[in-house]
This record gives sequence, structure tokens and C-alpha cells, in this order.
Amino acid sequence: MKTQEAVVQSSSDQLGPLPEWNLGDLYSGMDAPELAADLAQASQRAKDFESNAKGTLAGILDRLDVAQLTTFIREYESLQDLMGRIGSYAGLVYCGDTTDPQRAKFYGDIQGKLTDAASHLIFFELELNRQEDARLDTLVASDPALSHYKPWFADIRSEKPYQLSDELERLFHEKSQTGRSAWNRLFDETLAAMRFQFNGEELGLEATLNHLQDGDETKRKAAAEALAETFKANLRVITLVTNVLAKDKEISDTWRGFKDIADSRHLANRVEPAVVDALVSAVRDAYPRLSHRYYKLKAKWLGKDVLQHWDRNAPLPKSDNRLIPWEEARDTVLEAYGQFSPKMADIARRFFDDRWIDAPTRAGKAPGAFAHPTVPSAHPYVLVNYQGKTRDVMTLAHELGHGVHQVLAGPNGALMAPTPLTLAETASVFGEMLTFKSLLAKAQTNAQKKAMLASKVEDMLNTVVRQIAFYNFERKVHTERKAGELTSDRLNEIWLEVQGESLGPAIEFAPGYETFWTYIGHFIHSPFYVYAYAFGDCLVNSLYARYEQAHEGFQDKYFALLSAGGTKHHTELLAPFGLDATDPNFWSLGLGVIEGMIDQLEALEG
Repeated sequence: MKTQEAVVQSSSDQLGPLPEWNLGDLYSGMDAPELAADLAQASQRAKDFESNAKGTLAGILDRLDVAQLTTFIREYESLQDLMGRIGSYAGLVYCGDTTDPQRAKFYGDIQGKLTDAASHLIFFELELNRQEDARLDTLVASDPALSHYKPWFADIRSEKPYQLSDELERLFHEKSQTGRSAWNRLFDETLAAMRFQFNGEELGLEATLNHLQDGDETKRKAAAEALAETFKANLRVITLVTNVLAKDKEISDTWRGFKDIADSRHLANRVEPAVVDALVSAVRDAYPRLSHRYYKLKAKWLGKDVLQHWDRNAPLPKSDNRLIPWEEARDTVLEAYGQFSPKMADIARRFFDDRWIDAPTRAGKAPGAFAHPTVPSAHPYVLVNYQGKTRDVMTLAHELGHGVHQVLAGPNGALMAPTPLTLAETASVFGEMLTFKSLLAKAQTNAQKKAMLASKVEDMLNTVVRQIAFYNFERKVHTERKAGELTSDRLNEIWLEVQGESLGPAIEFAPGYETFWTYIGHFIHSPFYVYAYAFGDCLVNSLYARYEQAHEGFQDKYFALLSAGGTKHHTELLAPFGLDATDPNFWSLGLGVIEGMIDQLEALEG
């Protein structure tokens, strides 16, 4: 039996050398003296900060002591950066191989020490929020150094209605080590340890999922059956994790006073619930015009009455299914970025030149892809599981979009660089669109253009329709969990309900597909995160239309949007482009772009 390592080596020969990230810009190793020193420093400085600042803020406002408040905020920000650096390093090391006991212990120990240190900082934002708004606003407005932090003050003030006492906040924080964080880690390690028996090979999750895009239907079916078999074997554990975390969230929401199960996510995203409701409603109404219609077309192209679920991402007949070497993928993305802006390409190029990317698929490596911003004093890192498919190239473009965004937002500092998830997806999806448009312009035949358009439509359906279906799945799960635990069978039923509604009658779900919800990490790590993808895709569709209508000045506005980080609300950031996500018709514009591409595909049939 071939092992995953042997399979990876075989494909790597065709892909060329794949980079592994150099984490030395953070720390030289798990046993690095500078890491131990930073941990000790973070612990002591956090204790000193609490000793010096706790209980003093009311007096500072009474004295109008701008200098002292500024000093405290800058020290608080510096500590966030230092602790973020340590935590980022531990997390990235762990993602490299979540099955390695030494890495797992290192990650757990670091998380524990950082949690202990952070417990001494919890009071600060709580105490700031107990001050009278008008007095604090007056002090902030009186000095440029403090005014710099005005967006941060606005953000923490939005959390005010949902904050608890210092003691309860500290308890929630410290208990997270043995609560949510522990269950997240159990899920990650369970997923990383899964092995799938595929045609005499033993594969990990990413390699098996990759076969669902194979041109050979027998391989797609074999992969789907292998996935179903292993998911079913782990169903009891994932069901338990899901039930526990849903209850954990319900407890937290109840104590904090959130009314709706997704309100805490909306608050974190700095987006109004009505805006998200309008997005979800618009996408669900568009299912028949988008996914139902497209998959009916695809079934016809594949010579079928209906598609099996393993055919959903199958390549079209006559598609270019060659493996794309890493070097070509790099050049493709950088060229597309460079056509938009040399500055954008220069930032993205650093990820390759300075080894900020980890690309190979390895046993135990975290599945999927992400861009980790780390902290402003360092730089982002990108993880992909590159296997040479066109979708892998688009994933690389997506994550590098995040990376460029994170680099540009970094100068805002540790308190204001982080971007709400809804806007964080803007740069990533825009990067995908740039890459797609660049490749489409090079298509020489209708067959090539059709294959590329179809691939892009499928990516957009996966980003918009699939993610809203995920959101609806979560809503159903968390709502029903209030009445008691959900069985595995019930979770499977809900999954099939939302998938059937979203994908339509042209796709048939063979036995085993009901368990495919089990590997979706966002359900575990970031409840209700998923609508941010649909938000970003629809937003970028409208944004790209503006770019095509008027190139002049667009790049400057776009870089201003990315450079703002978390300092501005989405209404402020979109206003220069003439876009408004609070407009009920806004989402129809973005969905219309997808519909227009399906129209083009139908026209190419003639």
C-alpha cells in the first residue's frame, strides 16, 4: 500500500520544489532562548501593567492626563504585539504537523502561558468602558497621539453592552484553555489523524479531497466513498465536539445578553444583522438562477441526467487537467497582480522570495489554506496544500490577497490592524478575480474560455451559495441545540436539507454524503464565519465592475481600503467606490455578475 508520503513525493516531482515557510523571522526554534525570554517578559510586563494601571483610569480622566493614558495604551498595544508574536509562532509550528506530540505539547503549553499573562490585561478595556463616554471623548479629541486610537475606542465601546464583570471575564478567559480551545484542538488532531483508503493508497484529508476534482469518474467516486467511510468512523467524536461547542456558545451568549445566535459574530465583524439577513435572503432567492441552473448545465455537459455529489467539482470534458508546476503558479499570480498594480505584485513577491509560504501537502499538516497576519512587528505567513490543480492556483491567489491586505494594514498597529472578516475577504477574492481575468484574456478557443468560465462559476458558487448553505446549517444546528443535544443522524439530516436546497435537483447525494459536514473547520473554530465569504465575493463582484468601468484612480482607492485595516466601518470604506452594502439592492448587483457568467456559458453552447 502506498503511503501519503509516497504519493506526495510522486506529485512533487511534477510540481517542482515546493517552499516550506521560514519561521525564523519569529523565533529560531521551539527551544529558542529568545522565545523563553519573550515569554518571561510578557508575563512580567502584564503583571506590572495591571499593578500600575488598574483602578487609575477615572483619576486620569479627572486630571485630563493625556500623557499617562497614552503611555498605558501604547504599553497595552506593545504587549498585544509581543504576545501575538509568541502565539502566532506556536500556532504556525503546530499547523505544520498537528499529529506531532512535541508540537502539540509546545502549542498547548504556550497557549496556557499566554492565557495566564493575558488574564492580567482583561481589566483594561473593561475599565475604559466604565468611564463616561463624553469625558473620554473629550480627552481623546484633545491630543493627536490619543486621537490616533479613536477607531479602537469606538470598537471596544461597541462591546460595552455585552461585557461582564472583571471577575467573570477573567473566569471565561482562563476556562477557555479547558473549554473551547481544548475542543478545537481535539477536532484539529482528529482531522489530522484521519486516513482514507483510496485505490490501495492511504491518504490524508487534503490528498483525498483533491481526487474529487479528478477527470476520472471512478477515482472521484472512490475518493467520495473513502471520505464517507472515514467520516462515518469519526462521526461520534465530531458530533460530540459540535454539541459541546454549540452549548458553550449558548452559555456565553446568554451571559452576555446576545439575542440571536449569530449576533456575537455580527458584532465582531462590525456589520449590522440586517445587512447579513439581506445577503442571506438574496442568495437563497437566487439559488434557482445560479446553482440549480448551473449544475443542470453541467450534467448536460457530462452527458448525465443528474450529477452525483462527487461530480460537483469534476473538470469539464476537454479541460486542461495537467498539473501546474509551482513556478508557473507563482508567475501566473504575480503577473495578474502586476497588471493591476506593480506595488501589489511587489508585496506578493516577498512571500515567495522570503519564504513566507508553506506549500507542500504533508501528513499531519493542517488542511485547507490560510493567511496568518501574525503581528505588525513581523509579517504574515501563508499556508496552502498545493497539488497543482487550477483551483490550487486560485487558492494561492486568494491567500496572497489576504497577505497583501495584512501587510498594508500592519502600520495601523496591533490594536487596529485586524480587519473584520467581512472586509478581510475583499482582498482575497479580488486577488482571485484578477488572476481569473488575466487567464481568461489568454484563452484562445471557445472550449478554453468555456472551461475557464465554468471553473470560475464553480468557485463563485462554492464561495457564495455553498457558504450561505453552511451558514443556514449552523443556524439550524445552534437553534436546535437549545432544546438538547443533536444526534449524528439529526446533524446528517440538517446537512442534507441545506445542501439539497442550495444545490438543487441536478445533484444527487449518494449514501455517505450526509457525513460531509464533519470536516468543515469553520463550524468548530469560528461559528458563523462562513457568510463573510459570500459577503466578500458579492462585494468584489461590484468592486471589480467599478474597476472595469473606470481604471483611473481606482488603485489608489483600493489601496486606501486595504491600508485602513480595522480603522473604518464598511460604509466608510465603500463610499469612495459609490457602493453601499446597506442598500437592499446591493447584493443583487454582485449576484448578477455570477448570473451573467452563466449566461455567457449558455451562449457558448450555441
